[in-house]
Amino acid sequence: MRLMSPQRAGGEPKPGAAGVSVTIPAPAFELLLEVLGPMANGNAVTIVPVHAELTTQQAADALNVSRPFLIQLLESGAIPHPKVGTHRRVRFADLMEYKRQDETRRRAVMDELTSEAQQHGLGY
Repeated sequence: MRLMSPQRAGGEPKPGAAGVSVTIPAPAFELLLEVLGPMANGNAVTIVPVHAELTTQQAADALNVSRPFLIQLLESGAIPHPKVGTHRRVRFADLMEYKRQDETRRRAVMDELTSEAQQHGLGY
């Protein structure tokens, strides 16, 4: 399968693999490019609705941490989590917000360490 621009320069749709023309809105086409790029590089891509609730194992896998470490994060209140019966669930949106905040904290620490290394002439 070859991915092409959704429209020819003149504005008419290009025929697809089955000879059928399909017009794809520009935002959808851009999303396809975002998904297909990593796939072309051999990376797995998972599409999850923002409102989805994940199991603790799925959430741990998404953060690339162990399930026990994720449980510690949940119990410390770092990530909100409703309970369904005896099972914890993690909203995908909450998980991505935690990940964004964690990356921001990590960058700030790295910047601080780099600044201190420069002040002490350590070559960074």
